[in-house]
Amino acid sequence: MKKPLDAKSVWAPSNAFIPERDLDKTPILEARHLGIDFGGLTAVDDFNLTIGKTEIAGLIGPNGAGKTTVFNLLTKVYQPTRGTILLDGVDTHGMSTVQVNKLGIARTFQNIRLFNSLTVEENVKIGMHNSITYSSIEGILRMPRYWKYEKIAHERAMELLSIFNMEGMANAQAGSLPYGAQRRLEIVRALASNPSLLLLDEPAAGMNPSETAELMENIRHIRDLFHIAIILIEHDMNLVMGVCEGICVLNFGKVIAKGNPEQIQANPAVIEAYLGKKKEA
Repeated sequence: MKKPLDAKSVWAPSNAFIPERDLDKTPILEARHLGIDFGGLTAVDDFNLTIGKTEIAGLIGPNGAGKTTVFNLLTKVYQPTRGTILLDGVDTHGMSTVQVNKLGIARTFQNIRLFNSLTVEENVKIGMHNSITYSSIEGILRMPRYWKYEKIAHERAMELLSIFNMEGMANAQAGSLPYGAQRRLEIVRALASNPSLLLLDEPAAGMNPSETAELMENIRHIRDLFHIAIILIEHDMNLVMGVCEGICVLNFGKVIAKGNPEQIQANPAVIEAYLGKKKEA
């Protein structure tokens, strides 16, 4: 079993807050002066974020702060109006969602997007599209290369499902799973593309406290097992403060604070964003 990674984070020379263990490595993500406008409305403005190679980070803020918009920019669902996104040092300017996925970024969604009529295993295999090595003809005619890949894909799918102890559900229809299990399946499908950066959009939504506590441990386990970086958007502050090493806070599309959980909890701007400005007596 691999030794868990240390959790100490420091301010890097670039004013980025990343784990000390990642300081000697190229950041997995650098978003520089990122922004997007929809008509005359600025949804995200001058967004800067650096994520270490094996960091677990949180992106939080009140409803409507622009968090999911940032995820959509990073995954090229939206093309930025301005700014630069570097993924493992590579500029993703002009790339499509498919291209950045192949480059190493995967995500889950606020609203679950599974293929409900397919089995659990089939959903996981869909996530392996980047590693398909047989041609369409070989697949249609069920040639030897197809069967070789199918065997590898089955073994890989079962290995990934074991992270959440879901191997026994492999043949179940995805749409028949309980809500929490569907959330976990979406994470497994994202992992199937072998990402170096995993974006989780409200992974604990709809989960009870016991499931959320288990998710917290599984997020750490995924990072330690695959040595990847994870960014999560989440409203459950117990999860965020319990698992994230660095936290970035958005409000009205702008970054208002960065730091470790203790610093964020004590930050007046963050408190005001969530609770409102205290009225003078």
